[in-house]
Amino acid sequence: MKKFVIASRESRLAMWQAEHIKARLEGLYPDATVEILGMTTQGDQILDKTLSKIGGKGLFVKELETALLEGRADLAVHSIKDVPMTLPEGFALAAICEREDPRDAFVSNQYAHLADLPEGAVVGTSSLRREAQLRNRFPQLEIRPLRGNVQTRLGKLDNGEYDAIILAAAGLKRLELGERIRYELSPEESLPAPGQGALGIEIRADRPELFALLAPLNDADTHACVTAERALSRALGGSCQIPLGAFAELDNGALSLRGFVAHPDGSVMLTANAVAPREYADALGRSVASKLTEAGALPLIDAVQKEAR
Repeated sequence: MKKFVIASRESRLAMWQAEHIKARLEGLYPDATVEILGMTTQGDQILDKTLSKIGGKGLFVKELETALLEGRADLAVHSIKDVPMTLPEGFALAAICEREDPRDAFVSNQYAHLADLPEGAVVGTSSLRREAQLRNRFPQLEIRPLRGNVQTRLGKLDNGEYDAIILAAAGLKRLELGERIRYELSPEESLPAPGQGALGIEIRADRPELFALLAPLNDADTHACVTAERALSRALGGSCQIPLGAFAELDNGALSLRGFVAHPDGSVMLTANAVAPREYADALGRSVASKLTEAGALPLIDAVQKEAR
C-alpha cells in the first residue's frame, strides 16, 4: 500500500492513539504515506447523559466504521474498552496493540486515597463498573456521573464539582498527565473493564492485505488477555448498562482471568476466576462467564437492564 488513512475521534487522547499508530506504520512502511481522518462521534457530542442511557460505547465507533465502509479510511484506532463485544458484520479487529497500564486511577486535589475521603464526599465516574465497585466498598460516598474527555473531567475536578474522580490510568499516562494520579487502584480494589489500556485496530473484513500489513502491530500477550476478557463479557451480553469487569494476566504461559457482575448500587457483587493455557483464551473467558452464570449473573443482568429502561 502506498497510503494508509486512519479514522480517529478528535479528542486529544484519541488523536494521541492515532498518532501513535501512525508513527508505528511509518516505521514499518517508510515509503507509504499515513494520514489521520479526525471525526466527531455521537458519543463525543452527547455529554449530558451517561453512556448507559444513550446507547453505550458503540456511539464512539459508529462514525469511524462508516468511514471504513465508504472507503474514506483504511483503519480505525479505538480504545478496546470502547469497542462493542460483537462487531457489526463486515468488520474485524486486525490487531490489538501492547497494553498500557490497565488499572483505574484515583485523582484528587485534596485526598491521597479513596479511604481518606470523608462521608458524603463526591466521586465522579463515567462507568457503572467503577460505580458499583465504589458503592460496594465505600457506601458512605456520593457517586455522581462524569462525562467528557480527560481534560474536561479534570477541569470539573479542579473547579470543585467533585472531591475525587476515577479515570483510566492509561489515558492519563498517554497524555503525559500521570502526575495527576494520586494512586493506581489495584485490580483487587477496582477490576478493570475488558480491554482497558489496550488499543485495537479495526478494518473491513474484506481487506486481507490489511490484515497482513497490520499483523506486526499485534501484541500476542495483550491479544490473549483481551481475547479472554472480551469473551467473558460477550458471553454475558456485556454493555454499558451492566456493571461488569474482566481482567486477565499471563504468567509463564498460563492465563488467569477474573471477572465480576454487579448491581449498580453495589448491593450484589458476583465474582469468579479461572486459569487456562494462553491458547485457550476465548474458552477461558466463556468458562468464567459460565461460573458467573451459575452464581446468578443472568437474573441479575436482566434485573439491571429492566431498571435502566
